[in-house]
Amino acid sequence: MAYLIKKGGKMKVTLKNIKEKGMEILFLFCACISILSVALICIFLFSNGIPGISEIGFRNFVFGKDWKPGSHLYGIFSMILGSIYITGGAIIVGVPIGLLTAVFMAEFCPKWLYKILKPGVELLAGIPSVVYGFFGLCVLVPFIRENLRPVLQKYEMTTNGQSILTASLLLGMMILPTIINVSESAIRAVPEKYYQGALALGATHERSVFTTVVPAAKSGIMAAIILGVGRAIGETMAVIMVAGNQPRVPGSIFDGVRTMTANIVIDMGYATDLHREALIATGVVLFVFILIINMLFSLIKRKEAKV
Repeated sequence: MAYLIKKGGKMKVTLKNIKEKGMEILFLFCACISILSVALICIFLFSNGIPGISEIGFRNFVFGKDWKPGSHLYGIFSMILGSIYITGGAIIVGVPIGLLTAVFMAEFCPKWLYKILKPGVELLAGIPSVVYGFFGLCVLVPFIRENLRPVLQKYEMTTNGQSILTASLLLGMMILPTIINVSESAIRAVPEKYYQGALALGATHERSVFTTVVPAAKSGIMAAIILGVGRAIGETMAVIMVAGNQPRVPGSIFDGVRTMTANIVIDMGYATDLHREALIATGVVLFVFILIINMLFSLIKRKEAKV
């Protein structure tokens, strides 16, 4: 192995130093590309979206309930609500199941069963979203339509199966791998002395896990939830297939809705002029939503660090 050699007050350059400097430059280059990519996306979105919002009017665009490009009406309030409702439903479905599954795999699962569950979760993460969409369209939609419609008709309601509820269930399934894998890694990263200390104080295995280990992994679990939310709010293809794609303010979770991502995909193929700018502006609103979520997560982590 080559070393740095000092001769006559000068430092001799060795092969080891060249490799280290080269890797340092490579890592810096990759980091700069990442930052540049984010900057370019922001510049493109805001430079093309802000003029559209200005022309339509911020109030009419964000709080308008009618999306009728043929009549020059570009209100996305119903789509904002649709994205929030479906994402919230996915969190309600996916977070408890994913977190409990992660706790089981990290602290309770036998080794023979773990060898089956772990590849299964990783396979779940690798399934394309369009396949999830087909599953939802062929299984969840008919199931909800056939089983809930008779009950809803008694209350003068109905559903065709393509609804907020169906999309929430499907997205809840789709975010499970993210929540499980990240949460499990966070739980396993907790020092063993935390668990041993709880046992030494007389706590049972279950109590030690849920009152000591899991709270200690709270930061990693929150990161898993944030990643799951980002996956849910940005999902497009599966939502298009099961949500109904109706640009209206929903009256219940059994009504169909259109999300912001679905609206962009459905209309972008033929949109021109102001219509196209309105779709890009919808992407700006979605981008702002993601920024707000990340900022809230950062604030929560800072508060935890101060405590």
